[in-house]
This record gives sequence, structure tokens and C-alpha cells, in this order.
Amino acid sequence: MLLVDAGVYIGTAGDLIDRQALDAASVTHVLSVDSVDPGPLLPAEGKLSRKWIDVLDEAASDLLSHMDACFVFIEEAVKAGGAALVHCQAGRSRSAAIVTAYLMKKHQLGFTEAYSKLKSLKQDVQVNSGFEEQLHLYEAMHCEVDPSSPSYKQYRLQKVTEKYPELQQGATELPREIFACDPAHSNSSELSYRCRKCRRTLFRGSSILSHSVGEGASAFSHKKPSNLTGEVQCTSYFIEPVQWMEPALLGVMNGQLLCPKCRSKLGSFSWCGDQCSCGRWVMPSFQLHRNRQRIHLLPWETRAHFLKTFSPNLLLWEAAEHGVFLFSSSLTRWLVKTVSRTQQQIHHKHRPKARHVKAE
Repeated sequence: MLLVDAGVYIGTAGDLIDRQALDAASVTHVLSVDSVDPGPLLPAEGKLSRKWIDVLDEAASDLLSHMDACFVFIEEAVKAGGAALVHCQAGRSRSAAIVTAYLMKKHQLGFTEAYSKLKSLKQDVQVNSGFEEQLHLYEAMHCEVDPSSPSYKQYRLQKVTEKYPELQQGATELPREIFACDPAHSNSSELSYRCRKCRRTLFRGSSILSHSVGEGASAFSHKKPSNLTGEVQCTSYFIEPVQWMEPALLGVMNGQLLCPKCRSKLGSFSWCGDQCSCGRWVMPSFQLHRNRQRIHLLPWETRAHFLKTFSPNLLLWEAAEHGVFLFSSSLTRWLVKTVSRTQQQIHHKHRPKARHVKAE
């Protein structure tokens, strides 16, 4: 058992047996990060507060989802004047990952700095590659698990993908936390995307999972769509699963994604992943083709401000506050014509009339 920060110790499962050492260190909280319940090793009188995170020391195991809760548990001991012992079986990987996350959040450190500090105190720590990636993601989220972060959504989907063969066997539903709410059944001013054919709302802008351009994209750039600057453009939106997709996803590894209203084809999904037009491999992939979606809706205030600014027609502005305007290319042309025509009418109305002078 080794002191690594004020009120924070790192150790092994064997340290739970040493009652004198626990008392001497004023340990009041025990955080066990192990696949085996350490309960039988703890004092029978139950003086210690305990928390058990059931994970294996494998790269595929999920520690990221528990990091905030572990921080709160450790801080509870420190603020109460006690101490917390964080342990796994050998005190090298799982417990080291949790302690590193604690140091990052407590002292506002990056992963490299926090991990180096821990290794300088305990040279045998060796966080596995999966936990290291999770700690980098934790740093990117500013040491707070953010369920709305695209990176965290992608991470969560990857964890489900790793367990998907197990979920296929007799599963009646997928984990609810991986699905975004169906925007058609909830009111929101957030920008959203609709089916081009029936205009059914499909997903919100926050559901889009962005990715960097694939490394091999340049080799096939002559075959890929690009903009005026020559940059390769993605022809699909890769998004998180939305609730209306669930019936199509359950029990199969891949398939088509159809509009839940008009049943027109929108795209496809694959738990094994698929390649974007830019060359990037995305896994798992839930892709909707851009040419099957209408351009996003703007919030009420933005639509009203746009029309109030560029159109002197008060009725048109009021319609924007009470109606829904879909800014597609055809509507944009209509709007420009309407504004131009209205301006011409106002100009004609207020134009001074010519006076005719009778000749004497």
C-alpha cells in the first residue's frame, strides 16, 4: 500500500488483510477495481465504506464510465479527513488507471503528466492500452464524462459492438443508453434533418458523429467527390443510433435503414463498420446518405431574425415566428424572389408621383 496523494493510497488485494496498516493510514474508504468481490477480505464489523467496480484487466473493459463516480468516492474520504485505498489484484493496471484519472481531475493535469507522476512513485504500474486510450478520452472531455460528446458516443458504441455477438443471443432489446431520442416525438429548437421524400424528422445535428478524413483518401481522390478547394467531401452522415432504428438493428449485423414513415431507403448500418466516401473506416457505422436528407431546420428565433432583417414584409416575418420554414434550395430561391418583389412594391408605392403642368 503506497501513498500517492493526500489521503489516497494505491495497493493490491492483499493489502485488505493487513488491518494494522489500514488503521495506521486512517483508511475509511476502499475502492476495489477487480473482477472478484473483495468483500470476504474486508473487516466483518463493516467500519469501512466500500465501492466495487467489476472489471477485468483487459483492453476491452470499460473504466471510463466509472471514473467520475470513483473520483466522488475518493474525494468523500479525503474531505472527511480519512483516506481511500484504491486497489485491484496486483495494483498495476486497473487501480493505476483510476488513480491516474483522479490525479488528472483533482490537479487539472493531462494524462501524460498525471501518469508520469504516478510512475515516479510506483515504478511497476502499467496501465493496459485500452485504459490508456480511455484516459486520453477523459482528458479530451476535460476530466468529466460527457454523454453528449461525439467522442464518448462513439466510444460507447464501440463497447456495445465488442459485446454484440453476446447481445444477439436471445436479446430482446439493445442497451437504451446508445439510442438518441426520436426527434419526431419531442419538441426542440435544435437543428434537425428530415426525410427528403416525406419530411419526417429523422435526427438532430447533435447526433452526427464526425470523423477525420481517411489516410488513404488521397490515393483515390480522383474518384471521390470534392469541393472547389479540392477537399474530399463525405457523402454520408454517420450518426448515433436513433430510437426509430431499433427494430432494424436487433439481431442482425448489418442492413438497410428505411424511413419509419414512407419506408424510402435512407442509408445502411453495420456493427462491423463501413468505409466513408472520404476513405475513413467507421465502426460501428450508421450512415444516412446526404442526398436523402433535407437541409436542417433553423430555430424559431433564427428564422424570425433572418426574415425580419432581410424582408420588410411584416406578414412574412410573423409567419416565420408561427410556422416552420425549411431552408432548402427551392425555398431559398422563393424567399429571394419574395423579398425582391416586396421591396419593389414598397419602392413603387412610395415613389413620388410626377406632376403634369398645363401649358398656358
